[in-house]
Amino acid sequence: MSAPDRHLVSAAELAGFLGDPRLRLADVRWYVGEPGRNRAEYAAGHLPGAVFLDVDTDLSAPTGPGRHPLPDPDDFAALLAGRGFGDDHVIVAYDDADGVYAARLWWMLRWIGHPGARLLDGGLRAWRAAGHALSTDEPRHPPATMTVHPGPTRLIDRDDLWRRLGTVVLLDARQPDRYTGEQHPVDPLGGHIPTARSAPTSDNLGPDGRFLPAEELARHYRALGAGAGDTVASCGSGVTACHDILAMSLGGLPEPILYPGSWSDWCTSALPYATGPEPGLASPGPLGPGEARLP
Repeated sequence: MSAPDRHLVSAAELAGFLGDPRLRLADVRWYVGEPGRNRAEYAAGHLPGAVFLDVDTDLSAPTGPGRHPLPDPDDFAALLAGRGFGDDHVIVAYDDADGVYAARLWWMLRWIGHPGARLLDGGLRAWRAAGHALSTDEPRHPPATMTVHPGPTRLIDRDDLWRRLGTVVLLDARQPDRYTGEQHPVDPLGGHIPTARSAPTSDNLGPDGRFLPAEELARHYRALGAGAGDTVASCGSGVTACHDILAMSLGGLPEPILYPGSWSDWCTSALPYATGPEPGLASPGPLGPGEARLP
């Protein structure tokens, strides 16, 4: 489990590693439109030794582009260190949504160059299915040292993405009804960025909530165009796109680029957008607010 090229850990592997001082667990449960529920669910029962990390506050900056802007890397490292996560720890993130939200922490750890980032494959569902116990005790780890190093991750902002539309493969990790614009529960507009192809996180998983085999993931993403140049992963606010990035990494594809602001940043601009099941085309220039919809 300590090899730096390992991204996932199974429930069985993790159970055998509990109590090892090199291990740190992070509970990253999150629920759209239900603030506070994640903390309450954690208090009701979590993996033994797990520390709670909040997507809205611990894994995001207070202000910036989109609903979950990335924090300053040094500030993020300091927050982790204060919670007892250090350079020498293997850090396993999990949630109760098959890793869809916990993948944000996996990505952010790699973003600051931490080599021990892991995701619990299948998350809380897999842990419970294996018959392992939960705990209501909240750990208090001593402060640690978390050093920021260059990582393998890449980022793109809205302006740069706009300039590169049509030259990058753009994937949207949201569920299809949000991609098409039929649903937009937390954003002022529904739809997707022009040229984006729908790549919902649910397609990364088997019926048990665990990631598909590497060869299946590779085939799936190559069929969407990934691997033939730069691939940009987006979603609603730069959270679930990390699940697609993890899936492509498991499939052996080149490291995708994250658009942290994603749709929540794009839809507040005057740039074009598309609705419906088709990707849409990149326009030669920005349109006015009343002309934003592409056919």
